[in-house]
Amino acid sequence: MAYISVNNNESIENALRRFKRKVISEEIIKDLKKHSHFIPPGQKAKLKSVNARKRNRRRFRQQRPMGGGGMGRPGGGGGGFNR
Repeated sequence: MAYISVNNNESIENALRRFKRKVISEEIIKDLKKHSHFIPPGQKAKLKSVNARKRNRRRFRQQRPMGGGGMGRPGGGGGGFNR
């Protein structure tokens, strides 16, 4: 639960801005959306594996060296047609 104390000389706008920032940092909205509807256990496991695949694909894409393989030829050749 996000809680802030409003100072005596602080405006409501500043207090509200601090409150919103705290809600975002504590990920309250994200958690609320996650628990807003029921997901069956089988569906949850499937979703978890799909997200893991996406995460691994992104990680692999970032680690791959530039100008490296692709198209089955040494030295790159990844992009465009060579005629």
